[in-house]
Amino acid sequence: MSSFLRPAAGQDQALGTDAGGESVRPPEPPAQYRPVSPQFAIAPPVSVVIPAMNEAENLPYVFKTLPSWIHEVVLVDGNSTDDTVKVARELCPEVKVVEQRGKGKGDALITGFAACTGEIIVMVDADGSADGNEIVSYVSALVGGADFAKGSRFANGGGTDDMTPIRKLGNRVLCSIVNHKFGARYTDLCYGYNAFWKRILDEIALDCAGFEVETLMNIRVVKAGLRVQEIPSHEFVRIHGASNLRAVRDGLRVLKVILHERGSRRRSRTARAPLAIAPAASRGEVS
Repeated sequence: MSSFLRPAAGQDQALGTDAGGESVRPPEPPAQYRPVSPQFAIAPPVSVVIPAMNEAENLPYVFKTLPSWIHEVVLVDGNSTDDTVKVARELCPEVKVVEQRGKGKGDALITGFAACTGEIIVMVDADGSADGNEIVSYVSALVGGADFAKGSRFANGGGTDDMTPIRKLGNRVLCSIVNHKFGARYTDLCYGYNAFWKRILDEIALDCAGFEVETLMNIRVVKAGLRVQEIPSHEFVRIHGASNLRAVRDGLRVLKVILHERGSRRRSRTARAPLAIAPAASRGEVS
């Protein structure tokens, strides 16, 4: 059975009048469905945001796995000194290139989100560590009822080739703290492969510039009472270049965000306890 969702934009059309002077709404145009597979089609346009700085060598691998049915690719260039922008335009002439004015991954993502025109936004790293073929799982979760589809390398079916033992330990400890302090049930915390409905941006109000942006998102979706579903994801080793991530420095920044968020309160849109939809392996079990 195919899954469909009518687009949210454009419902409010001008009212007309019939022969008797009664107000009538003109018929809605047919939804523009995008075939994803023989069994699955969607109407919501999907934007993919890729923050990149000097990733020209990696972009061919990134773009190669992106699905053909996505609505747009938004590349946020962090003042690259190589051919990042040129390569992106050669690979995808329709790519939307946005220049980052600030610094840091959080700033880049916030810039990219603002430039998106799709109803669904997917965050993908530019180092070749993420498999674009997994995007269908993220989108399926959102169309199926989730507000936020959170990638997890440690959910059943996920994995990582890139994390060092110290990073795994740090991620586990920080994840446990978030689960305990905010009532979440996450299996992974510091992972940049996520997707969400664009409409939730007003509810989570991102305001940090660094790598800790993913942790901030994970905390604020829980505090806002949004429905979260973890998506098993496999992280590959960066193909070219060196990561700007520093385990101790960035781990302390993540901890600082956790402590700050614990001390502040945000009202849920429905004043209810946070909901978390179980990973795909046990979908349908809601906590």
